[in-house]
Amino acid sequence: MRKPFFSFVCVLILATAAPAQTAAQKVSPEKAASIKADLMGQIDGMKKQAQVMTDTVFSFGELGFQEFETSKYLTEMLEKEGFKIERGVAGIPTAFVATWGQGKPVIALGSDIDDIPQASQKPSVPYHAPMIDGAPGHGEGHNSGMPLNILAALAVKKVMEREHLTGTLKIWPGVAEEQLGTKAFYVRAGLFKDVDVVLFAHVGDNFRVAAGPGGQTGLVSIEYTFQGESAHAAGAPWRGRSALDAVELMDIGWNFRREHIRVGSRVHYVITNGGDQPNVVPSNASVWYYYREADYQHVMDLWKIGDDMSKAAALMTGTTVSSRLLGAAWPGHFNVPIAEAMHDNMTKVGLPQWSEQDQALAKALQHELKVPERGLAAKIPELKKPQPPADDDNGVGGVGGGSDDIGDVSWVVPTVTLNYPSNIPGGPGHNWANGVSMATPIAHKGVIAGAKVQAMTMLDLLTQPELVTKAWDYFRDVQTKDTKYQSFLRPDDKPAIWLNQKIMEQYRPKMKEMYYDPLKYDTYLDQLGIKYGDGK
Repeated sequence: MRKPFFSFVCVLILATAAPAQTAAQKVSPEKAASIKADLMGQIDGMKKQAQVMTDTVFSFGELGFQEFETSKYLTEMLEKEGFKIERGVAGIPTAFVATWGQGKPVIALGSDIDDIPQASQKPSVPYHAPMIDGAPGHGEGHNSGMPLNILAALAVKKVMEREHLTGTLKIWPGVAEEQLGTKAFYVRAGLFKDVDVVLFAHVGDNFRVAAGPGGQTGLVSIEYTFQGESAHAAGAPWRGRSALDAVELMDIGWNFRREHIRVGSRVHYVITNGGDQPNVVPSNASVWYYYREADYQHVMDLWKIGDDMSKAAALMTGTTVSSRLLGAAWPGHFNVPIAEAMHDNMTKVGLPQWSEQDQALAKALQHELKVPERGLAAKIPELKKPQPPADDDNGVGGVGGGSDDIGDVSWVVPTVTLNYPSNIPGGPGHNWANGVSMATPIAHKGVIAGAKVQAMTMLDLLTQPELVTKAWDYFRDVQTKDTKYQSFLRPDDKPAIWLNQKIMEQYRPKMKEMYYDPLKYDTYLDQLGIKYGDGK
């Protein structure tokens, strides 16, 4: 396997760029507190905008790389607010960067916009009730993060204009995050080369921010395609060379090998092409693997095992095999000084005031899912102290099974992720249940609260030059002292922009009929004829 030397060199240059030039104006703690109170008031005044944006993106329900309606809606809105839009960044049609302001610090706000296959769900209904059977839907809550960032940016923009604060705001979407499909390509394209800090936002069921290693796995997403020879499966099977046999032999090999890899490893797959019909020996077949591990080298080790297995399966079946990378993610490492500042702002904002209807919906869904009926978040957890990487041989070490390609970004610029309370505790994740709250007052309140935290943290970065300096000191002296980022991408790897196209072509016509029309209906629930809180 070729090592990604070109990507490594480019990214290493980015990671060792000059320190940030600090904000032009420092304000007193008293004035900063007054401005933060003003920011919170501004954002409270944008509750209607929060609801409309969140509900609208929910209604689009677009899968990764196919977020055309979402991207168009968000960029047109930002353009009207004075942001300069660069579309199609990194060769990805639905990706963009929206920029406003000038000078340092440069603050980049990101959040994901894609959704989950077969997760269509009527909001506010606490049992499985698809709006369209088999269609995708926001079964995680990615419809809420960009509205949050936009509200925060608009409030901070107004303050910057009034207070004559120097700085640049950039807003960008995480496209195809569920495929880990784009952020490594953003890094390679230099999207963050002049950025001082990245504030990411991801839906959650409480306020949280990670400090230090993020408890995520790294990942490569690889599709293997076998090529054989077709034949009549009954009349002359000996003349065929089954690509499906090769896929199944590779899968069997991995299923036996699982016993002999590190406990913390995660290897899972789907067969994306199993042939055409039973009476034709399949001449081509494909299988898609995710290889997850705790660090770069262990991910590469799994990738090599997989490549070797694919070659062995091809030899056993008389077929040939090729592969392509569909996505990648480094395990995240999040900036401690910024995380501490963000957590302090969380405690100042506090959790939303949940209504009886909010709590009733949460408990009804928890009852349906057979999990503890504890309702919505009532207390913000303490900021966890950074934990050193595990030095064990089995690979457990506290690393979770999930991955997020914000990890790649975190290794080239100081980054934190704001989790905000727009979801209901107890959901399984990547499931219809996680979409139940996402066009309801629960999501809207969480977006407003999260926007306040994001805006207050942006103000800290704009008015406290030492915070940006501390962020970069931590990044250089702690995070990257012994670990240097090497992209999983090879020079000829390209974004898998064809993914999910056929699925969206199948469902989009029906989904368009259900797009939210805020000119006719106060909320998306009103448009769907759902009365909030009645459980129907």
